[in-house]
Amino acid sequence: MRQTSAGSRVMAGRPGRSPSTFPVSTGGRASALVGAPEERSAPGRSAVGADVDALLLVTFGGPEGPEDVVPFLRNVTRGRGVPEERIAEVAEHYQRLGGRSPINDQSRELLAALRAELAPLPVYWGNRNWHPYLRDALAEMRADGVRRAACFVPSVFATYSGCRQYRENLADALAEPPAGGHRGGVSDGDIDGASEGGRPGLGRPELDGGPELVKLRVFFDHPGFVGPMVDRVAAAVDALPSGRRGGAHLVFVAHSVPHWQAVESGPAGGAYERQLTAASELVARGLAERRGQDHPWSIAYCSRSGSPRMPWLEPDVGARLAALAADGVETVVIVPIGFVSDHMEVIQDLDREALARAEKLGLTAVRAGTVGSDPRFVRMIAELVEERRDPDAPRRALSALGPFPDVCPTDCCSSPATEDRRPAVAGTSEDALGRGRFRRGADETAAPGGPAVPAGPGATGGAGGPGRARGPGPDGGGRRLDDGRGARRAGILDEDPPAIRPARPDRHPT
Repeated sequence: MRQTSAGSRVMAGRPGRSPSTFPVSTGGRASALVGAPEERSAPGRSAVGADVDALLLVTFGGPEGPEDVVPFLRNVTRGRGVPEERIAEVAEHYQRLGGRSPINDQSRELLAALRAELAPLPVYWGNRNWHPYLRDALAEMRADGVRRAACFVPSVFATYSGCRQYRENLADALAEPPAGGHRGGVSDGDIDGASEGGRPGLGRPELDGGPELVKLRVFFDHPGFVGPMVDRVAAAVDALPSGRRGGAHLVFVAHSVPHWQAVESGPAGGAYERQLTAASELVARGLAERRGQDHPWSIAYCSRSGSPRMPWLEPDVGARLAALAADGVETVVIVPIGFVSDHMEVIQDLDREALARAEKLGLTAVRAGTVGSDPRFVRMIAELVEERRDPDAPRRALSALGPFPDVCPTDCCSSPATEDRRPAVAGTSEDALGRGRFRRGADETAAPGGPAVPAGPGATGGAGGPGRARGPGPDGGGRRLDDGRGARRAGILDEDPPAIRPARPDRHPT
């Protein structure tokens, strides 16, 4: 094992050979998901102008020192029934990094870059699970007189945990009493949208405490995300031994989610896997243009958590690596396409576990970097702010799936049971009141642009089209998760503490 110039670990060896069960792309295949790179606006997805006077960076948060680790983990796992001994076990992962998660410093770096790019527009920062909390950021915004703020959530794809759950967190934070003020809340008095506060996407019909909030769209196919990822993958390939570069197989990795989240993701359902596949193909295509050759690629998932009875998207990255080695692949580049920074989840699940698994399998493996605070990514966020201010502004997207709507429809990324649905800001008036419904059955998913269709046997993707997600099935039911805890406790995307999950048969000991 050695350190490469790209800052990733590379391991060499010889693979074993036996049949694989996972389909992969051989590179260079056409897909209906990815069109020629161009600016496009999707029909029926009208932009909604909003005169924002601030930006709020909304992130997950992480401990700043050893004394913060256990309280932070208790925040993350509150209501999930995780025993104290399990929390102590997970805390050791953070203590190996000095008790400090990398995510906060990475958020500060992005915050500084955004303030420089957007000046004089003020930029604030709030976390879901640690200081500075969302309620603190909103209190600061109130004190500064902010009327309406755009919210940027660094989640690449549309799904409950990466989008709607953050909007629910923002609603909770707005409902907390501001210092010296009235309790913010949502009333039924303006749900017809007659006043400005009831317009779609303006965050509330009425919030006494303010400010109003709008959310920036997801960015899976924006050039400001895709371009930096192409560069990161190219650098990782260049870090491989020269004789191994040409045959490198790209493994695009995103956070696994429960199947019901995949089924319910996006305005029409099934968005998570389609967006993941589109982004992966865009990066693979960009790399092929850069290097003058195609690289085979496939999709895998990491960070499974929650009840072992609940189906999640597969295959796990370790299982994918084992299948590739069995098929005779010798070199892989692990691409964290579903993450924007090298936080604890990337370090634990990919740098520590996946690369160690690759070494045991005899694979030469390197992990590509994330976008971080790349200037193009920062400019992308500035573009998204301008899109919300000006509905006529160009809305750049590189795939046939984009651009994503400015305002999430009421049933976008819906929770699995009506009784679990919580008020969410930065959406529709019905969202602000916690209304909506679970749109599809547990055994269905939506086809792009069409009605719901029966789901397939699991999501693998990477073969020129997305895999299909199956629903929770008879154990989970169509209306409630099988452990009875509700949607908001099922999964966390940005930095799910990596070991708060049951032992899994698909993860090999390392």
